[in-house]
Amino acid sequence: MLNTSRFFRSFSSNTAAITKIHRNIYPQHYYTKIVQPDGSSFTVRFIDPRIIIKLPLDMNSITEEERKRRLEARKPKKKVKIVEELDDSFDRTKYLKYFKK
Repeated sequence: MLNTSRFFRSFSSNTAAITKIHRNIYPQHYYTKIVQPDGSSFTVRFIDPRIIIKLPLDMNSITEEERKRRLEARKPKKKVKIVEELDDSFDRTKYLKYFKK
């Protein structure tokens, strides 16, 4: 009599949880945390090496004031040029005696 347990694998919910990706060429995957707009998060395998991915917020689900505030934050900031004019009253002739030739 032939022992069939050696040739056939029994599949159940216990063996399905512990498995691998069945491919001949294994691509590099990185564990990445995805954060949803409500604050919940989960971990997935991602092709690019990123630590965290934040999903965008649905603009139709927030209030009008919050929408205006977020749209203003997205706009580029205007750079302010500060030009300072210094009155230079430095006289080098006072200090010529300290330099040796």
